[in-house]
Amino acid sequence: MSVIRRIDEQKSQVTIVIDGRFDFAQHKAFRDAYRDIDPKSKTFVVDLSGTSYLDSSALGMLLLLRDFAGGDAGRVAISGCGEDVRRVLKIANFEKLFNLD
Repeated sequence: MSVIRRIDEQKSQVTIVIDGRFDFAQHKAFRDAYRDIDPKSKTFVVDLSGTSYLDSSALGMLLLLRDFAGGDAGRVAISGCGEDVRRVLKIANFEKLFNLD
């Protein structure tokens, strides 16, 4: 389980990669991945291609990132969802709050 941040200055984009389980144990690392970024100058992508599991605390963390980015669905995208992860996101109606790639 790890949280990795990649910043692409040319695209003005921050990618946060979650590998393994996305649950409360990743709260601090996930928050640290974006809290020092100016949300007005960047868009955010949460890459869940290596995520095997997410729970309700992960959903809450995604909502906190969305609020941090200004609440606009266009500023935060979720990419690389496997079937199980996508199913959880759809049940929670996150496709209405985020761009799901």
